Amino acid sequence: MTNDEPSPAAAEIVATAWRTVLAHGPDRVDPAGPLAAYGHPALRELFPAVSHGVLYLSRCIQYPWTRDIGTAFPQAGGGYRVRRQSDNTLLGVTDTVEEAYRLIAAHLPEGCAPAIDGTANDL
Repeated sequence: MTNDEPSPAAAEIVATAWRTVLAHGPDRVDPAGPLAAYGHPALRELFPAVSHGVLYLSRCIQYPWTRDIGTAFPQAGGGYRVRRQSDNTLLGVTDTVEEAYRLIAAHLPEGCAPAIDGTANDL
């Protein structure tokens, strides 16, 4: 199996991680973020993780994860700042979480496929 072919094991790990993230309460992450991200089929195939109240997405299921997928950071005054960590690019500022994840989906790396069973170094 090549990196271009999704691994059934990786797909199940991603699905399990999504179930966990979607079950988190507001003490871990605002549930609106994971719900908005999960609504995009391309984002649903990426590995989700929550840290400091923010949902991160990766193209691999093992650490170190990729940092080339945009992240929606909630702003104190409302709205979201969407930034790609790999090159610190500001993809945009949105008013709603739904707009933030539409922006992230629109800026996926070329050839972005389902998460692989590997690390960022394997891509």
